[in-house]
Amino acid sequence: MSGFREPGFADRQKAALDARKNLLNKFKSQPGVDDPAVAAKRAEREALAAKRAESKAAREADKAEQKRREEEAAALEATRIAREAEEAVEKAAEAEAEQKAKRDARYAARKAKRK
Repeated sequence: MSGFREPGFADRQKAALDARKNLLNKFKSQPGVDDPAVAAKRAEREALAAKRAESKAAREADKAEQKRREEEAAALEATRIAREAEEAVEKAAEAEAEQKAKRDARYAARKAKRK
C-alpha cells in the first residue's frame, strides 16, 4: 500500500494551468454573437419581452378603466345621498309647517269658541 503523496508546488501549478485552459476552451466553444442560434434566441426573448410589455399595458388600461368606473359610481352615489338628504330636510320642513298650521287652526278654533 502506497502512502499519501502530498502535491508539491509544481503539481499545484500544473493543475491551476489545466483548470484555466479548460475554462478558456469552454468559453471559446460557446457560439458567438453572430451565430444564427444565438440571434434566434435573442429575437425570441425580445418578442417575449414585447408581448409581456403589451399585456402589462393592457392590464394597466383595464385597471384605469375600472378605477374610472368606480369613481363614477361613487360620484353618483354621493349625489343620490345628497339628494335624499335634501328631500328629507324638505319633508321635515313641510311636516313642521303642517303641524304649525294645525296648531294654529286649533288655537284659532279655541279663540273663536270663547267669543
